[in-house]
Amino acid sequence: MDIAIVGNGPAGWSCAMTARMRGLSTVVIAPTGAGGWLSGAERIDNYPGLPQVSGKELLERFRQQALALGAEEKSALVRQIMPNGERFLLLAENDVLEAKAVVLCMGAARPVLLPGEEELLGSGVSYCATCDGMFYRGKRVAVLSASASGVEEAAFLRSLAESVDYYALKPHDVSSLPEGVQAVAEKPRSLAREQGKVALNTDRETHLYDGVFIFRTAVPLRMLLDGLETDGGAIRVDRSMRASLPGVFAAGDVTGGPLQIAKAVGEGNVAAIAAAEYIAKLG
Repeated sequence: MDIAIVGNGPAGWSCAMTARMRGLSTVVIAPTGAGGWLSGAERIDNYPGLPQVSGKELLERFRQQALALGAEEKSALVRQIMPNGERFLLLAENDVLEAKAVVLCMGAARPVLLPGEEELLGSGVSYCATCDGMFYRGKRVAVLSASASGVEEAAFLRSLAESVDYYALKPHDVSSLPEGVQAVAEKPRSLAREQGKVALNTDRETHLYDGVFIFRTAVPLRMLLDGLETDGGAIRVDRSMRASLPGVFAAGDVTGGPLQIAKAVGEGNVAAIAAAEYIAKLG
């Protein structure tokens, strides 16, 4: 793949259209149901040429136009991006994708981490069942999930671990949890290291686990891509939407305000052009 676009808002679809017009293979990656605040907007009055359109309809028009131009679409949360020579490897749910350039268009939403979560990442806390589940074969683990997608991850972990407890970070349907996965009606508060285990502190008590797997609909920027420079929670870019790492670009709300559709669409276009120039120089 030439360009992997992370995020399916206005910036992402705009980037995909321009990339395809430049003849580049392009995939847009985002979790099912993503779309940010725009997908819930009942009426948009300030987008040129499309007055009084709903946010959902506008997004769908962007999507259909990009797909008609040949862009691909993948429903998945990108958990991590890793440079690999002159390419990038993207861990998208349980798949690994490869691209020459990456454009980050995830919007302005940022997940709030549990106290102690970042410190234990890689030392008992994981965001990927496929990557790390094997290390907990025959052990006791917990799954903390913000959506029903965690149910599938819990089922996979149950095939490896001795026991799996499931905590809902946000309300969602857990009726399809497989046999052997216990739903715990407690709210996670923090994580810590105790007695060689990961201590999960809830609103009721403390539970000890060998490992804790956390699944959300977004990943903190500092954990998504190592070395990515940010400023006040936004990705730092130049006028060509180049980020601090070669081959990485960003567009839309993720680069900061103003949080406007027209601004996101314009930045997506600029990012695609800059990415195309970068790929051309790679030869």
